[in-house]
Amino acid sequence: MNLDKTPSSRHGAGSPDELVIITVASGKGGTGKTTIATSLARSLNDPVLLLDCDVEEPNAHLFLQPMLAASRPVYKQIPEIDPAQCTYCGKCAEICAYNALAVIKEKVLVFHELCHGCGGCTLLCPEGAIREVGREIGVIEHGYAEYVEFVHGKLHVGEAMAGPVIKAVKEQHKTQSLVIIDAPPGTSCSVVGTLMGSDAGILVTEPTPFGLNDLRLAVAMIRELHIPFGVVINRADIGDESVTTYCQEEGIPILMQIPDDRRIAEAYSRGQMIVDVLPGYREQFQRLLQKVMNLS
Repeated sequence: MNLDKTPSSRHGAGSPDELVIITVASGKGGTGKTTIATSLARSLNDPVLLLDCDVEEPNAHLFLQPMLAASRPVYKQIPEIDPAQCTYCGKCAEICAYNALAVIKEKVLVFHELCHGCGGCTLLCPEGAIREVGREIGVIEHGYAEYVEFVHGKLHVGEAMAGPVIKAVKEQHKTQSLVIIDAPPGTSCSVVGTLMGSDAGILVTEPTPFGLNDLRLAVAMIRELHIPFGVVINRADIGDESVTTYCQEEGIPILMQIPDDRRIAEAYSRGQMIVDVLPGYREQFQRLLQKVMNLS
């Protein structure tokens, strides 16, 4: 896909061929990933869809403050055993890679917390004694904040599988031609699932030893997915030059550097965004989008 187009030429087209998905990720939490994602979305004067896929602790809504107009539950399919048909052969437990099933004498135990909802047990049961039933594990909410269309997911407390909620959030991407995704922190399966299908990535880091270590992990992950990406260095003047040197040595473009500005920190503590409190940053984030569009 050719990303070398202006946002205004893409918005409103609605064609899948013109869809651009940009995911903002980071190797660790606390680097400013949500700050970048929300500020980038707010800086545009055209419709944009922001998806908050950090479903275990979504916080983009605290800054955008959208009017949430709709909500729907998200279900994970788990097996239910029909004791009248089950012969307790143990085939279901044998094929389950996640040990979510156990056959003990004349009883089948289902550990729904471990189940990934793959459906393998249902498919391979020789007696047809297993059917899938939906278990609610979270919700997705949809709303608007001026030009920004907003969707986020919330995983229910105590649930372990974020993947189905992330998938449900990402399924909303067809409503706009430019999509910005706020990914979970780190390099877990949830982050990989969020990044898959993206046209470009922004990795947010900070110039500290911890920031560099986790940036290396994030770079290895996104390269494995063959997604073009660049780096944004937040609080760029608090540490050393190791992150900059690493990016230069690896041929990674540094898309933007944000200084350690007390005004930004104070705005963040009040739930305000950079582009609202310091309007000069609006143009900088618009330039950031153009640089991301030109990644190859």
